Amino acid sequence: MAVIPMKALLEAGVQFGHQTNRWNPKMGQYIFTSRGGTHIIDLEKTSECIDQAYAVFQELAKDGGKVLFVGTKKQAQEVIKEEAVRCGHYYVNQRWLGGTLTNFKTVRKSVKKLQEYEKMEEDGTFEKLPKKEVNDIKSKMVRLQKFFGGIYEMSSLPQAIFVVDPHEERTAVLEAKRLHIPVFGIVDTNCDPDDVDYVIPANDDAIRSLKLIIAKMADALIEGAGGVVETPAEELIMKEVEAKEAEEAPEEVVVEMVKAEEEPVEEASEEVAEETEEEAE
Repeated sequence: MAVIPMKALLEAGVQFGHQTNRWNPKMGQYIFTSRGGTHIIDLEKTSECIDQAYAVFQELAKDGGKVLFVGTKKQAQEVIKEEAVRCGHYYVNQRWLGGTLTNFKTVRKSVKKLQEYEKMEEDGTFEKLPKKEVNDIKSKMVRLQKFFGGIYEMSSLPQAIFVVDPHEERTAVLEAKRLHIPVFGIVDTNCDPDDVDYVIPANDDAIRSLKLIIAKMADALIEGAGGVVETPAEELIMKEVEAKEAEEAPEEVVVEMVKAEEEPVEEASEEVAEETEEEAE
């Protein structure tokens, strides 16, 4: 049985690729057809790829491994952070800073600097410093938190990275490959699948598509570590779809009720008119 039911993939819009004039020929093996100038991804292959990545993530978590989730495009930022935090792993959802992996020691120095500032704030040091200096430090803290908040507790290199759109996250992918860190990724029809070790062909622009797949990968990490997932990702997506349909349904019902009420009134009026004419005769 597939990790994510086909219906959930369809409802999330995972099948919609980019326009046919913006495709990468290497993605041909994952494309089912094209409609209206847009490529349609083969969900059977997507399902197989998700199953494979899911199994590997479970084993990785079982062995105590950590994953760095990377998604800096607007559609991915929020879900990347939410799911990484939920499963207890790391994330980068702002601009990828060159050397985050390949120059990790320097990155750790920046994180330690953030920790020092936080300690100063907690132990009352700020109260003893000039206001201008405190404001400068707080500004630095905001910037450091923005770029390093998701890897605050990452004391060593991750055992894998998961990227949304390897074309967008080119630098992160190259750094991981240089260090022989496996790359998992959501790959749309305009990307090069050769950049990723574990390809998940899918729509990388629709928030619902990203949420479904990333949340499912987070589920795998939770389960692999011996945790329990209260509500699987696919169930959350289906509930979201049903809720949206329920919101739209009342309007349709009202329209139908109005039509249904109007038609009998007209017919009844005609019948009453005929009866009145007969009585008059």
